[in-house]
Amino acid sequence: MAGFRDFLLRFRPVGSPGRAAPGGVPADRAAELTAELVPPLSLLEEAEAEARGIRDEAARTAAERRRVAERQAEEIVERATAHARDLRARTAARVRHQAEAAAAALLDAAEREVSAVRSRAEARMPALLDRVARLVAEDIGMPSAPGAGGPGTPGHPEGPRKRGP
Repeated sequence: MAGFRDFLLRFRPVGSPGRAAPGGVPADRAAELTAELVPPLSLLEEAEAEARGIRDEAARTAAERRRVAERQAEEIVERATAHARDLRARTAARVRHQAEAAAAALLDAAEREVSAVRSRAEARMPALLDRVARLVAEDIGMPSAPGAGGPGTPGHPEGPRKRGP
């Protein structure tokens, strides 16, 4: 749609004021405007082409940077995964070492307990064997050697023990 200015330009004189010119050519305002606007428009086209080139270059640069960033991210993830595997392995080794040390300490404690039980058993064994031998001899009615038995044997100062109801 034509603007108000264009509307008013229709009523302007075609030629310069003064006497009438024979066979005058009307002024071509459209040609004048076109001639006037061609240089700035060509500069604008150059600026648009330059802007398009800059945008294309920026898109290429952005794509390259994106590819570089993706590669860096993949490398970081790979390094982190490797580090995590290494950390898990070291942690597992440390925990295993601690468990082995605890197991060794328990085994040492158990061996000391076994040694103490054996020592007590060895210390008590002769007296228990004598007692068992006396009890068996009593049960089968065999006389025991004088002075060989302890309490509960015939000939002992305490006398024979009473067993059972």
